Amino acid sequence: MPKSKKESLLLTSVMCFLMVLGMSTYNLILHDSFSWTSLVTGLIPGIVVAFILDVFIVGKIAKAIAFKLPISKEKMIYMILTISTLMVTGMVLCMSLFGILIEGGIQENMGALYIKAVAFNFIVALPLQLLIVGPISRFVLGTYQKSQLVEL
Repeated sequence: MPKSKKESLLLTSVMCFLMVLGMSTYNLILHDSFSWTSLVTGLIPGIVVAFILDVFIVGKIAKAIAFKLPISKEKMIYMILTISTLMVTGMVLCMSLFGILIEGGIQENMGALYIKAVAFNFIVALPLQLLIVGPISRFVLGTYQKSQLVEL
């Protein structure tokens, strides 16, 4: 877990980058529109929006809910899984809307598109976060923390 603002920024940045990369790739493939150009051009705005949502809205709400739930705060894995699941839920709800608006703007069948996007995104985002992105991000943070101890 991050112990400073700098470490929190590092963890958030790595998670946002990897999640946006993974989910952008998935959505482009899902819609038969994958190209490296599409991926790269969509990556920057996606990362910016995801980072802002994570830091200022979704992250704060997810952590507030997680710490109010009756789960063991002593077992770090329970808190990691709870916060990660709440974060994925909030980010999928927000980023699915962002994706729909970026791709086609406000449309007549927006409700149906949104529900479909949320469902399709959630089934990939949760395992991506829990099995790949979360562990990689925590490994990067741990490596950084160890390097800081060596410098002392």
